[in-house]
Amino acid sequence: MKRFFILSFLFILFLSFVRILPAIAQDDKDPEAEFQRIRTIAFSGDYTTAAAEARKLVNRYPSYGDARILLGRILAWQKDYKDAAAVIDTLLLAEPGNEDALSARRDISLWSKENTPVATDVRVGYFFDTFKEPWDRYWQVFSIGGGHKFNWGPASAGINIGNLIAGGPQSVDTKELQVEADAYPRLSDKNYAYLSYAYSPGSYFPKHRAAIELWQILNSGWALAAGLNYYHFNKDYFIANVSVEKYITKYWLALKGYVYFKDNGPTTSFYLNVRRYFNDRDYLQLTLGTGTAPDEPFDIQEHLMRLSANSIRLACNKIISSRITLRFNAGYSREEYRADTWRNRFDGGINFTYAVKMK
Repeated sequence: MKRFFILSFLFILFLSFVRILPAIAQDDKDPEAEFQRIRTIAFSGDYTTAAAEARKLVNRYPSYGDARILLGRILAWQKDYKDAAAVIDTLLLAEPGNEDALSARRDISLWSKENTPVATDVRVGYFFDTFKEPWDRYWQVFSIGGGHKFNWGPASAGINIGNLIAGGPQSVDTKELQVEADAYPRLSDKNYAYLSYAYSPGSYFPKHRAAIELWQILNSGWALAAGLNYYHFNKDYFIANVSVEKYITKYWLALKGYVYFKDNGPTTSFYLNVRRYFNDRDYLQLTLGTGTAPDEPFDIQEHLMRLSANSIRLACNKIISSRITLRFNAGYSREEYRADTWRNRFDGGINFTYAVKMK
């Protein structure tokens, strides 16, 4: 009987060893080989299995940065942008200079904006621009329109109502209309564009306004862009622009240069944008600029008269609810409108967007 109990104990011990052997073998897996296996599963389109396996790998090897980046990207491919960002942010706390993690965080931020739950919206806005020298001038624009998110990217169209109130030798108080449309087509995973056109039969808006800009997304959170703006008042005007952009965790930085092709030769201006994201869509932005060409479209022919300016602008984008977005901005310029003659100039605006259809 004693021998029977000993043999039974050994048999039970043997069964227990057999049961834990696969777990031991799993723990002994080569993390690099496991990473490649999970990556293959993800690329095959089985994101659910890949995400579960990637979590196991991260839990087993918490300091394995590539595994965290892979998990973050898989979650983003599943459109779980909040958890994806949290996974990458955890790695960035330990390795703030990890270029692959920074690149992944930037991609997740971009994808989350492109995949907004809003399908169709209506929008209204108000903008003003004013100065008092050499006489009072107040230019304001009321706008109404709508936007839609297509498979290839977002697009919008609207009507602007401009009102100019100006003193001086010939006092003016007039209104006129402008229609406009713009789009952000996605050309590839690394390229997208901005296209815009506006028309007005009036005398103060440009008769034609058009713009094109192309972006090239690079590694490590960098991007390059170049574009051309066209205006027709009494004749044609062109402004070219180039920019370099960088995403650093929750910040977006952009240095943009403009070349304004005037009759007496080209002139330049430069603008620095610093944007701080509080989540994927709420942000606060500071813009500093100096030079001749404005960073906003020519709304009125008198903008062409600027000789030089130093400017500062603050902008804020706030998601009020899943359907309501509010954006407002305010700016100040110290502007040279005649040789060695300067004036103070103020501008600002507010835009309200309401989602009438969600995805």
